[in-house]
Amino acid sequence: MIRWGSAVGSALLLAACEAEVPAEHQIPGADPRAGVVLIAQFGCGACHRVPGIPGAKGAVGPPLDGFGRRGYVAGRIPNVPDGLVRWLVDPKAIDSQTVMPRVGLDHDQARHVAAYLYTLR
Repeated sequence: MIRWGSAVGSALLLAACEAEVPAEHQIPGADPRAGVVLIAQFGCGACHRVPGIPGAKGAVGPPLDGFGRRGYVAGRIPNVPDGLVRWLVDPKAIDSQTVMPRVGLDHDQARHVAAYLYTLR
């Protein structure tokens, strides 16, 4: 079970990390703190290990440690905000063979999730 207070508490720790996100990964208007809550809400931790998200210890998908330093998303597309957001909204539109499901994030929610993932350096 996800502990919302813990997820929100983790989000508050992001203030120091946000300054470290390189300019090419900054997403204007996106809030990494909202991304923490959405990652917990949409159950991303069932498949991925996600630092800073209580209980996110999945082993189906790759661990997301250091995501902000990766060159590619899913080994398919350059790790830039527009591509990552498209991937988070509809992974199969980019790679029909991926096992990552469409979890129901809309475009704005995906922007917040992407902003958080880019703090993972």
